[in-house]
Amino acid sequence: MTLSDHLATANPALAQLLLSVADACVEIAGVVRRGGAEHSAAVSVNVQGEVQKGLDVMANDILIRVAARSPALVAMGSEEMDEIIPVRDAGPDGGYFLLFDPLDGSSNIDVNISVGTIFSILPAPAADPARPATEADLMQPGRNQVAAGYVVYGPQVTLVLTTGDGVAGFTLDPETLVWNRSAERMTVPARTGEYAINASNHRHWAAPVRTYVDELLAGKDGPRGRNFNMRWVGSMVADLHRILTRGGVFLYPWDRREPDRAGRLRLMYEANPMALIIAQAGGQAFDGTTDILDTPVTGLHQRVAVMIGSSEEVDHLKALHAAG
Repeated sequence: MTLSDHLATANPALAQLLLSVADACVEIAGVVRRGGAEHSAAVSVNVQGEVQKGLDVMANDILIRVAARSPALVAMGSEEMDEIIPVRDAGPDGGYFLLFDPLDGSSNIDVNISVGTIFSILPAPAADPARPATEADLMQPGRNQVAAGYVVYGPQVTLVLTTGDGVAGFTLDPETLVWNRSAERMTVPARTGEYAINASNHRHWAAPVRTYVDELLAGKDGPRGRNFNMRWVGSMVADLHRILTRGGVFLYPWDRREPDRAGRLRLMYEANPMALIIAQAGGQAFDGTTDILDTPVTGLHQRVAVMIGSSEEVDHLKALHAAG
Protein backbone atom coordinates (compact mmCIF):
# COMPACT_ATOMS: atom_id res chain seq x y z
CA MET A 1 0.00 0.00 0.00
CA THR A 2 1.32 3.45 -0.90
CA LEU A 3 1.15 6.55 1.27
CA SER A 4 -1.62 7.92 -0.97
CA ASP A 5 -3.61 4.71 -0.49
CA HIS A 6 -3.06 4.83 3.26
CA LEU A 7 -4.42 8.39 3.43
CA ALA A 8 -7.46 7.66 1.26
CA THR A 9 -9.79 7.59 4.28
CA ALA A 10 -8.32 10.69 5.95
CA ASN A 11 -9.77 14.18 5.65
CA PRO A 12 -8.94 15.12 2.03
CA ALA A 13 -7.45 18.50 2.96
CA LEU A 14 -5.26 16.92 5.66
CA ALA A 15 -4.22 14.12 3.29
CA GLN A 16 -3.19 16.65 0.66
CA LEU A 17 -1.07 18.56 3.17
CA LEU A 18 0.61 15.37 4.38
CA LEU A 19 1.38 14.34 0.80
CA SER A 20 2.93 17.77 0.20
CA VAL A 21 5.15 17.35 3.28
CA ALA A 22 6.11 13.87 2.06
CA ASP A 23 6.99 15.31 -1.38
CA ALA A 24 9.21 17.90 0.29
CA CYS A 25 10.98 15.13 2.21
CA VAL A 26 11.62 13.23 -1.03
CA GLU A 27 13.35 16.33 -2.35
CA ILE A 28 15.33 16.76 0.88
CA ALA A 29 16.36 13.09 0.71
CA GLY A 30 17.84 13.70 -2.73
CA VAL A 31 19.83 16.68 -1.49
CA VAL A 32 21.10 14.72 1.55
CA ARG A 33 22.11 11.81 -0.65
CA ARG A 34 24.12 14.01 -3.03
CA GLY A 35 26.15 15.45 -0.15
CA GLY A 36 28.80 18.05 -0.75
CA ALA A 37 31.06 20.21 1.39
CA GLU A 38 28.58 23.08 1.28
CA HIS A 39 26.07 20.97 3.21
CA SER A 40 28.15 20.71 6.37
CA ALA A 41 29.57 24.24 6.27
CA ALA A 42 28.26 26.73 8.83
CA VAL A 43 26.33 29.50 7.08
CA SER A 44 24.54 31.41 9.88
CA VAL A 45 23.05 31.22 13.37
CA ASN A 46 19.34 30.49 13.81
CA VAL A 47 16.82 31.92 16.28
CA GLN A 48 17.82 29.22 18.77
CA GLY A 49 21.38 30.53 18.84
CA GLU A 50 22.55 27.38 17.06
CA VAL A 51 24.84 27.23 14.06
CA GLN A 52 22.93 26.61 10.83
CA LYS A 53 24.60 24.43 8.23
CA GLY A 54 23.98 24.66 4.53
CA LEU A 55 21.69 21.67 4.51
CA ASP A 56 19.59 23.13 7.36
CA VAL A 57 18.81 26.13 5.17
CA MET A 58 18.17 24.01 2.07
CA ALA A 59 15.78 21.68 3.91
CA ASN A 60 13.94 24.62 5.45
CA ASP A 61 13.50 26.31 2.08
CA ILE A 62 12.28 23.10 0.43
CA LEU A 63 9.65 22.46 3.09
CA ILE A 64 8.33 26.01 2.92
CA ARG A 65 8.16 26.00 -0.86
CA VAL A 66 6.58 22.57 -1.34
CA ALA A 67 4.18 22.56 1.63
CA ALA A 68 2.79 25.98 0.63
CA ARG A 69 1.19 24.32 -2.40
CA SER A 70 -1.42 22.74 -0.14
CA PRO A 71 -4.59 24.88 -0.25
CA ALA A 72 -5.53 24.01 3.34
CA LEU A 73 -2.26 25.29 4.80
CA VAL A 74 -2.74 28.60 6.63
CA ALA A 75 0.68 29.16 8.18
CA MET A 76 3.94 27.44 9.09
CA GLY A 77 6.40 27.60 11.96
CA SER A 78 10.00 26.44 11.58
CA GLU A 79 12.62 25.77 14.22
CA GLU A 80 15.00 27.71 11.98
CA MET A 81 12.93 30.91 11.79
CA ASP A 82 11.98 33.46 14.42
CA GLU A 83 8.53 34.32 13.06
CA ILE A 84 5.71 32.27 11.58
CA ILE A 85 5.43 31.95 7.80
CA PRO A 86 1.95 33.05 6.64
CA VAL A 87 0.61 31.19 3.61
CA ARG A 88 -3.00 32.33 3.29
CA ASP A 89 -5.70 33.85 5.47
CA ALA A 90 -7.72 31.59 7.75
CA GLY A 91 -11.30 31.52 6.46
CA PRO A 92 -14.62 30.10 7.58
CA ASP A 93 -13.50 26.56 6.77
CA GLY A 94 -10.39 26.76 8.95
CA GLY A 95 -7.40 24.80 7.77
CA TYR A 96 -4.09 23.65 9.19
CA PHE A 97 -0.83 24.89 10.66
CA LEU A 98 2.43 23.06 9.93
CA LEU A 99 5.35 23.16 12.37
CA PHE A 100 8.66 21.47 11.61
CA ASP A 101 12.28 20.88 12.39
CA PRO A 102 13.59 20.68 8.82
CA LEU A 103 16.78 18.80 9.63
CA ASP A 104 17.08 17.24 13.06
CA GLY A 105 20.58 16.06 13.98
CA SER A 106 22.32 18.27 11.43
CA SER A 107 25.49 18.36 13.55
CA ASN A 108 25.97 14.79 12.27
CA ILE A 109 25.99 15.74 8.59
CA ASP A 110 29.75 15.81 8.17
CA VAL A 111 30.19 12.35 9.74
CA ASN A 112 27.44 10.74 7.62
CA ILE A 113 25.13 9.77 10.50
CA SER A 114 21.37 9.67 9.93
CA VAL A 115 19.52 12.97 10.09
CA GLY A 116 15.81 13.60 9.70
CA THR A 117 12.78 15.86 9.45
CA ILE A 118 10.14 16.16 12.20
CA PHE A 119 6.72 17.72 11.63
CA SER A 120 3.49 18.50 13.45
CA ILE A 121 0.08 19.53 12.10
CA LEU A 122 -2.38 21.55 14.18
CA PRO A 123 -5.90 22.72 13.32
CA ALA A 124 -6.28 26.34 12.21
CA PRO A 125 -9.39 27.94 13.75
CA ALA A 126 -12.15 29.05 11.42
CA ALA A 127 -12.32 32.81 10.92
CA ASP A 128 -15.18 34.86 9.47
CA PRO A 129 -14.23 37.29 8.11
CA ALA A 130 -10.97 35.76 6.95
CA ARG A 131 -7.83 36.99 8.71
CA PRO A 132 -4.10 36.28 8.75
CA ALA A 133 -2.83 33.76 11.29
CA THR A 134 -1.05 35.01 14.39
CA GLU A 135 1.72 33.34 16.40
CA ALA A 136 -0.77 32.82 19.25
CA ASP A 137 -2.94 30.71 16.92
CA LEU A 138 -0.12 28.17 16.58
CA MET A 139 0.59 27.96 20.31
CA GLN A 140 -1.60 24.94 20.94
CA PRO A 141 -0.94 22.01 23.30
CA GLY A 142 0.32 18.75 21.88
CA ARG A 143 -3.02 17.02 22.30
CA ASN A 144 -4.47 19.34 19.65
CA GLN A 145 -2.27 17.80 16.94
CA VAL A 146 -4.21 16.16 14.12
CA ALA A 147 -1.11 14.52 12.66
CA ALA A 148 2.60 14.18 13.28
CA GLY A 149 5.49 12.40 11.68
CA TYR A 150 9.18 12.19 10.96
CA VAL A 151 11.47 11.09 8.16
CA VAL A 152 14.85 9.40 8.69
CA TYR A 153 17.40 9.94 5.92
CA GLY A 154 19.47 6.84 6.51
CA PRO A 155 20.40 3.68 4.59
CA GLN A 156 16.66 3.61 3.86
CA VAL A 157 14.54 6.75 3.72
CA THR A 158 11.73 6.06 6.16
CA LEU A 159 8.58 8.03 6.95
CA VAL A 160 6.70 7.38 10.21
CA LEU A 161 3.26 8.94 10.49
CA THR A 162 0.21 9.16 12.73
CA THR A 163 -3.11 10.84 12.05
CA GLY A 164 -4.46 9.88 15.47
CA ASP A 165 -5.27 6.24 14.74
CA GLY A 166 -2.06 4.33 15.30
CA VAL A 167 1.35 4.68 13.70
CA ALA A 168 2.35 3.53 10.22
CA GLY A 169 5.76 3.35 8.57
CA PHE A 170 6.65 3.91 4.91
CA THR A 171 9.84 3.33 2.93
CA LEU A 172 10.80 5.43 -0.07
CA ASP A 173 11.46 3.43 -3.23
CA PRO A 174 14.67 5.05 -4.58
CA GLU A 175 13.74 4.29 -8.20
CA THR A 176 10.06 5.27 -8.34
CA LEU A 177 10.19 7.79 -5.43
CA VAL A 178 6.95 6.28 -4.12
CA TRP A 179 6.33 5.83 -0.39
CA ASN A 180 5.34 2.18 0.19
CA ARG A 181 3.89 1.13 3.52
CA SER A 182 6.33 -1.11 5.36
CA ALA A 183 4.68 -1.20 8.81
CA GLU A 184 0.95 -0.93 9.42
CA ARG A 185 0.71 -0.77 13.23
CA MET A 186 3.97 0.18 14.90
CA THR A 187 4.15 -0.31 18.66
CA VAL A 188 6.72 0.46 21.33
CA PRO A 189 7.40 -2.59 23.51
CA ALA A 190 6.34 -1.76 27.08
CA ARG A 191 9.45 -3.39 28.56
CA THR A 192 12.95 -2.63 27.36
CA GLY A 193 16.63 -3.18 28.08
CA GLU A 194 17.93 -0.09 26.25
CA TYR A 195 18.19 3.60 27.02
CA ALA A 196 19.57 6.63 25.18
CA ILE A 197 21.15 9.59 26.95
CA ASN A 198 24.33 11.66 26.73
CA ALA A 199 25.93 10.12 29.81
CA SER A 200 28.79 12.63 29.87
CA ASN A 201 26.35 15.14 31.39
CA HIS A 202 25.52 12.96 34.43
CA ARG A 203 26.82 15.52 36.92
CA HIS A 204 24.53 18.22 35.54
CA TRP A 205 21.20 16.36 35.77
CA ALA A 206 18.53 16.67 38.43
CA ALA A 207 18.60 14.01 41.17
CA PRO A 208 15.75 11.82 39.80
CA VAL A 209 17.49 11.43 36.43
CA ARG A 210 20.86 10.68 38.05
CA THR A 211 19.16 8.08 40.26
CA TYR A 212 17.46 6.51 37.24
CA VAL A 213 20.66 6.17 35.22
CA ASP A 214 22.60 4.92 38.24
CA GLU A 215 20.00 2.17 38.66
CA LEU A 216 20.40 1.15 35.03
CA LEU A 217 24.19 1.13 35.29
CA ALA A 218 23.97 -1.15 38.34
CA GLY A 219 22.51 -3.83 36.06
CA LYS A 220 21.22 -7.13 37.34
CA ASP A 221 22.81 -6.59 40.76
CA GLY A 222 21.02 -3.25 41.19
CA PRO A 223 17.43 -2.33 42.10
CA ARG A 224 16.14 -2.99 38.57
CA GLY A 225 17.40 -6.58 38.63
CA ARG A 226 18.49 -6.75 35.00
CA ASN A 227 21.11 -5.38 32.62
CA PHE A 228 20.56 -2.41 30.32
CA ASN A 229 22.47 -1.28 27.24
CA MET A 230 23.02 2.38 26.36
CA ARG A 231 22.62 3.65 22.81
CA TRP A 232 23.15 7.30 21.82
CA VAL A 233 23.20 8.65 18.27
CA GLY A 234 22.73 12.35 19.01
CA SER A 235 20.02 12.61 16.36
CA MET A 236 16.54 12.51 17.91
CA VAL A 237 14.92 10.98 14.83
CA ALA A 238 17.50 8.18 14.72
CA ASP A 239 17.26 7.44 18.45
CA LEU A 240 13.45 7.56 18.50
CA HIS A 241 13.16 5.42 15.39
CA ARG A 242 15.23 2.72 17.06
CA ILE A 243 13.04 2.95 20.16
CA LEU A 244 9.84 2.79 18.13
CA THR A 245 11.20 -0.27 16.34
CA ARG A 246 12.58 -2.30 19.23
CA GLY A 247 11.83 -0.46 22.48
CA GLY A 248 13.83 1.78 24.76
CA VAL A 249 13.73 5.18 26.39
CA PHE A 250 15.28 8.45 25.21
CA LEU A 251 16.21 11.16 27.70
CA TYR A 252 17.24 14.75 27.10
CA PRO A 253 16.67 16.10 30.61
CA TRP A 254 16.99 19.41 32.40
CA ASP A 255 20.61 20.49 32.83
CA ARG A 256 21.88 22.62 35.73
CA ARG A 257 24.26 24.48 33.41
CA GLU A 258 21.17 26.33 32.14
CA PRO A 259 18.94 26.25 35.23
CA ASP A 260 16.36 28.72 33.90
CA ARG A 261 15.73 26.64 30.77
CA ALA A 262 13.36 23.69 31.15
CA GLY A 263 15.31 21.59 28.67
CA ARG A 264 17.12 21.66 25.35
CA LEU A 265 14.63 20.27 22.85
CA ARG A 266 11.88 22.35 21.27
CA LEU A 267 8.37 21.57 22.45
CA MET A 268 6.51 22.51 19.27
CA TYR A 269 8.96 21.23 16.66
CA GLU A 270 10.39 18.10 18.29
CA ALA A 271 8.85 17.01 21.60
CA ASN A 272 5.14 17.35 20.77
CA PRO A 273 5.19 15.50 17.42
CA MET A 274 7.40 12.74 18.81
CA ALA A 275 5.20 12.49 21.92
CA LEU A 276 2.08 12.00 19.79
CA ILE A 277 3.78 9.32 17.69
CA ILE A 278 5.07 7.43 20.73
CA ALA A 279 1.72 7.72 22.54
CA GLN A 280 -0.10 6.38 19.49
CA ALA A 281 2.35 3.46 19.49
CA GLY A 282 1.64 2.64 23.14
CA GLY A 283 4.51 4.52 24.79
CA GLN A 284 4.69 7.66 26.91
CA ALA A 285 6.44 11.04 26.97
CA PHE A 286 7.21 13.01 30.16
CA ASP A 287 8.81 16.42 30.76
CA GLY A 288 9.66 15.92 34.43
CA THR A 289 6.35 17.40 35.58
CA THR A 290 3.59 16.26 33.24
CA ASP A 291 2.90 14.33 30.05
CA ILE A 292 4.50 16.27 27.21
CA LEU A 293 1.23 16.39 25.28
CA ASP A 294 -0.17 18.40 28.21
CA THR A 295 2.83 20.74 28.64
CA PRO A 296 1.52 24.35 28.69
CA VAL A 297 2.69 26.29 25.64
CA THR A 298 4.36 29.63 26.38
CA GLY A 299 6.12 30.25 23.06
CA LEU A 300 6.74 28.79 19.63
CA HIS A 301 10.42 28.24 20.41
CA GLN A 302 9.87 26.97 23.95
CA ARG A 303 12.31 24.36 25.26
CA VAL A 304 11.37 21.31 27.30
CA ALA A 305 12.93 18.32 29.03
CA VAL A 306 12.15 15.04 27.28
CA MET A 307 11.86 11.49 28.65
CA ILE A 308 10.11 9.35 26.07
CA GLY A 309 9.67 5.73 25.05
CA SER A 310 8.61 2.43 26.60
CA SER A 311 5.83 2.82 29.15
CA GLU A 312 7.49 0.82 31.93
CA GLU A 313 10.55 3.08 31.93
CA VAL A 314 8.61 6.33 31.71
CA ASP A 315 6.38 5.18 34.56
CA HIS A 316 9.50 4.55 36.65
CA LEU A 317 10.86 8.00 35.77
CA LYS A 318 7.55 9.55 36.82
CA ALA A 319 7.74 7.76 40.17
CA LEU A 320 11.31 8.94 40.76
CA HIS A 321 10.34 12.54 40.00
CA ALA A 322 7.29 12.32 42.24
CA ALA A 323 9.50 11.06 45.08
CA GLY A 324 11.90 13.95 44.57
